[in-house]
Parts: sequence; structure tokens; C-alpha cells
Amino acid sequence: MTYNSEDVQQILQKALTRKQEDEFSREQLVEMASELGISSNILETTEQKWLAQQEEERSQRTFNTFRRRDFWTHFVSFIGVNLFLILLNLITSPSYFWAIFPVIGWGLGLFFHWWSVYQIKTEDYEIAFQKWRAQI
Repeated sequence: MTYNSEDVQQILQKALTRKQEDEFSREQLVEMASELGISSNILETTEQKWLAQQEEERSQRTFNTFRRRDFWTHFVSFIGVNLFLILLNLITSPSYFWAIFPVIGWGLGLFFHWWSVYQIKTEDYEIAFQKWRAQI
């Protein structure tokens, strides 16, 4: 029986996930690569690219956490201040609901803040990420 490269990859992937060991040493990785006919240079280059990708993903997770925490701080401030303004409005002049204007204005700003934080597939996100990364 013969297998194409995709079949071999799928079989080996399933075999590796079934293997009882949770981790492999660097030596085991090099040994597996040599058994598959992968040169040490290709393995080294691929490993470096993988490590760089892992670092990039970690940085993006940290950046996303930072942005979300900043948004939720903004949201809590919005709720606290606007509840105070509504209460003040109801106590001082219940016949005219003036508190709606700061609620709407700040709410609009909060909406755009939310949009910028949770839309991570945009060019603006990439620009903000690169600026944040440069500051670290």
C-alpha cells in the first residue's frame, strides 16, 4: 500500500496525539525529522519561524488583554458617572431629562471604543499593535 504526503502527515499527526508522552525533547524532534528525511537546516529554519510566530501570537494576546481591560475601565466609568448624572437629573429637575445628552454622547464614544477593541482584523488594529509593540 502507498500513501501520499497528505495521508502520511495525517497519520503521523494522529499517532503523535495518541502517544502517551505530552512533550518531546529537542533531540526527539531532530530524530523524527531525520527519520522523515528533513535536513537539520530546514528543521532549524522552520523551528525559528514557528518560535517567532508563537512570540507574535503571545504579544497579540497580551495586547488584546491590555485593550480589553482599558475598554472595561472606560465602560465602568461610563456606568458610574452616567448613573450619578441621571440620579442628579431626577433630583434637581425631574421635568426635563437633560442627562440624556451626556449619556448619548459618551455612549457613542464608548461604542466606537468597543468597536476598535473587538475588531481585530483591520488595518487600524495592526497599526495600533505595531505602535504598542514599539513602546514595549
